[in-house]
Amino acid sequence: MHEKQRLAVFASGTGSNFVAIADAIDQGRLDAEIVLLVCDNSEAKVIGKARDRQIPVFVFQAKNYPSKVDYERDILQELNHCQAEWLILAGYMRLVGDTLLDPFEGRIVNIHPSLLPAFPGKDAIGQALSAGVKVTGVTVHFVDEGMDTGTIIDQEVIRIQPEDDQDTLQANIQEIEHRLFPKTIQALIQTEKREEIKS
Repeated sequence: MHEKQRLAVFASGTGSNFVAIADAIDQGRLDAEIVLLVCDNSEAKVIGKARDRQIPVFVFQAKNYPSKVDYERDILQELNHCQAEWLILAGYMRLVGDTLLDPFEGRIVNIHPSLLPAFPGKDAIGQALSAGVKVTGVTVHFVDEGMDTGTIIDQEVIRIQPEDDQDTLQANIQEIEHRLFPKTIQALIQTEKREEIKS
């Protein structure tokens, strides 16, 4: 039996993408296991969802640390402790610093609700509606030190309907996210396995 890839999921909110990834694992569509949830918001609903699944949780408050380096050191310790191999950012509202970027280079993946490079940062759905664009979508990309600037792995386009508002567009985008993210993570894992077999 081969070892499953070990994912640490970072989330700050309700955790709908966290649940989509966990469901994909349960249903055999994603050959991995979630070994840790990292959360920077002690009120986030995602924490209960992780605990319901018996997944270990590390919660921190950034304001309790002198700097990003300090809290990321604590995160790194937790990641090493549970032997995480991939960092999956699923609605994590902080930029990742060198303390995590360096040891996990090429293994940090984020999902963003726009067709990057359009509408990076917060409220990408609101940005797209305000700009009056006809299409938007979802991007899965590698994480670097910038705000949603890393290499794009996959994208899916959605047409904005004239009657769409923030809620309907968000629901439609989340539907794509919940399908695209687990599929893309699985593709990354399979590519890496093939590379290992070759070497």
